[in-house]
Amino acid sequence: MGLGLVVGLAGWWFSGHLGGMAQAKERKTGESVKIRLMTEEGKASQVVEVPKVVRADKEWAVRLSLEQFRIGRTAGTERAFCGVFHDNHKKGVYFCAGCGLPLFRSGDKFDSGTGWPSFFQPFAEENIGEQTDNELGMTRTEVHCVRCDMHLGHVFPDGPKPTGLRYCINSAVLNFQEEGPAPEVESILLGAGCFWGVEEVFAKFPGAKSTEVGYAGGSTKSPTYESVCRHDTGHAEVLKLEYETRKTKTTKVLEYFFKIHDPTTMNRQGPDVGDQYRSAIFFTRPEQEWVAREAIAKLTADKKFSRPIVTQVDLAGPYTRAEEYHQKYFEKHGGGHCHTPNL
Repeated sequence: MGLGLVVGLAGWWFSGHLGGMAQAKERKTGESVKIRLMTEEGKASQVVEVPKVVRADKEWAVRLSLEQFRIGRTAGTERAFCGVFHDNHKKGVYFCAGCGLPLFRSGDKFDSGTGWPSFFQPFAEENIGEQTDNELGMTRTEVHCVRCDMHLGHVFPDGPKPTGLRYCINSAVLNFQEEGPAPEVESILLGAGCFWGVEEVFAKFPGAKSTEVGYAGGSTKSPTYESVCRHDTGHAEVLKLEYETRKTKTTKVLEYFFKIHDPTTMNRQGPDVGDQYRSAIFFTRPEQEWVAREAIAKLTADKKFSRPIVTQVDLAGPYTRAEEYHQKYFEKHGGGHCHTPNL
């Protein structure tokens, strides 16, 4: 079966054949929410205000599996005892599969005997939204990620002490990060204008293990340079940086990132104009989001820029490696200094 047929069938399924389930909800843009993120020490941060994550169904379909879309975007339910996390006993934190927001800790998980992961309290009360659910001929309290509105499950008043609550959650809408030291190598996707120049300067960054360029943050599968340049995919040109945590920290990576480009110009870097040139940080670990938002807050408080920072901070979705002729472009062809660190 060709890729085009697969994508077409997925679109047909999402748009009109959801088996009687509620359609994905339309959300307003421009809203913000107050949440708590996870710090590099694994603790809940102070309350921060961030934009809601709003994506069209087309983009959710690219980011999520069919099962994740069915449950998370149309309020479905997975079969009991079939979810990957219902019997997970590892220590760590569970995150929203849609936006990376920390939702539950393993220490608050208990065996309810129901066949679904159950928790007696969330990572932070601010991170869970609730609304009344009158489906199935009964009244229940539905719970969802407050930032991206992913349907998680329901909360019931029959849990253990000290809260007496049971958050009954679908595994499919969760990601899990095991407790322990950071991996020796972390990756992050960075958009800062033309990816030729971004790769050139980050190749010299202390602690950089590898660099390559590609496309991320869009609403189509397998983008090409030509389709991205037509501005109809939503992708940004990004650098995929792998860095060694024993030699450098995410804080240093982002300090360097903010020195090599202007994060205050919307969809533009110098003469390069278009949404593919936007300033963006696509994090792969939840701690990276906290570091990114802290860095932006500090730069803003210190008035390092005369205009507001417009850098997009988002969970990394599907990433597509750019065509080979884009890789290490200036190293191959010489010249070019479109990104000069202000060190």
